[in-house]
Amino acid sequence: MTHTMVNVSREKKEKTMSRKIVYAFMLALVLVAAGAVIASALELTPQEQLGKDIFFDKNLSINNNQACAACHAPEVGGTGPDSMINAHGAVYEGSIMGRFGDRKPPSSAYATQSPILSMTKGVFLGGNFWDGRATGERLGSPAAEQALGPFLNPLEQALGSPADVVGRICASTYQNLFRHVCGSAACDPANVNAAYDCVGLSVAAYEGSPEVNQFSSKYDAVVNGTAKFTKLEQDGFNVFWGKGRCNKCHTVNPRGKQALFTDYTFDNLGVPKNPENPFYFADPQFNPLGMAWLDQGLGGFLASQMMHPDWVPLAPENYGKHKVPTLRNVDKRPAPDVVKAYGHNGYFKSLKGIVHFYNTRDVLQVCPEWSTEAYALANNCWPAPEIAQNVNMKLLGDLGLTADEEDALVEFMKTLSDGWKP
Repeated sequence: MTHTMVNVSREKKEKTMSRKIVYAFMLALVLVAAGAVIASALELTPQEQLGKDIFFDKNLSINNNQACAACHAPEVGGTGPDSMINAHGAVYEGSIMGRFGDRKPPSSAYATQSPILSMTKGVFLGGNFWDGRATGERLGSPAAEQALGPFLNPLEQALGSPADVVGRICASTYQNLFRHVCGSAACDPANVNAAYDCVGLSVAAYEGSPEVNQFSSKYDAVVNGTAKFTKLEQDGFNVFWGKGRCNKCHTVNPRGKQALFTDYTFDNLGVPKNPENPFYFADPQFNPLGMAWLDQGLGGFLASQMMHPDWVPLAPENYGKHKVPTLRNVDKRPAPDVVKAYGHNGYFKSLKGIVHFYNTRDVLQVCPEWSTEAYALANNCWPAPEIAQNVNMKLLGDLGLTADEEDALVEFMKTLSDGWKP
């Protein structure tokens, strides 16, 4: 090879390398710009940031050891993150050791979409908590009213008063942001009620932000035309929409974007008692009925209503009914072996288990009372409902799904987890 040929070859290599460097630099600029757009889209407003600071602040509990996130963790879609707890009682311990609530934590993600609790033709819709008691009437937001509940609940964060909550925030590292959002006089004791309401509204603002309500699941990508279901996932969606009747309550328009997979109503699905619920063994001051306690759900809340005396007579027909939850993030978990619990009391320990219950509740023999889900599945039976009144006999219990259809339905629901990547 001549000297001239060597130089030409070297020049070609250098030009090629130069082009590659330029292309790489241009690609980096594009990625940085794209990242900036995404960051801008997810940037929190001051109120949302305040809500986030409050949401993750362990000091807003009597023993400085429990934040809202303890029961509503992002990595599992805004519900309880502890695999061991979920595998058993599914109810979380509060700030005070040995004190437990009575239900599985509901999802805080997508909760802000729920409307103010109302009743039309005897059907209740909206509100937050499993029993709808955070009606949203006072603050105009069920999520904001729900956010204020755990701070003062003796079984949860157990603080003594709104003044205690506000005082701790006013001594926090984000106190200036609190004053900026809630007013310069937010830490004045004379303004404690308004400041406390601002706490709830700020947490609700964070829970309604794009950081929490991401709409970034595979389902969203399919709806937006940037992904396709596998055959099994598509089969599952067909079951969801058709034979499984899931869409009757977990509503979704197949052409509609940002579906929430709930109709915000209440239902008694005939879920059995969770024999491992620690609330059965709680201090008598919190549960004087012990093992005889029954979770009356919406009906229990209506029976105690003072603001709506016209709702009280409707309590009996709503005993045992609980909020229809969103299916968004229903399978979101940090690892495949992390257990998530399902149902208002966490009786079910897998999507397969609860789907099988929906399918066969009225077909299989009756298990002994206090049987766990593991026993029921192993013995091909289901225990009697916790509350036999008002059980939904129309939309579930004998769906006639095959095992393959159950599996397909589970695969479809897995596409509803945020954070999906191709």
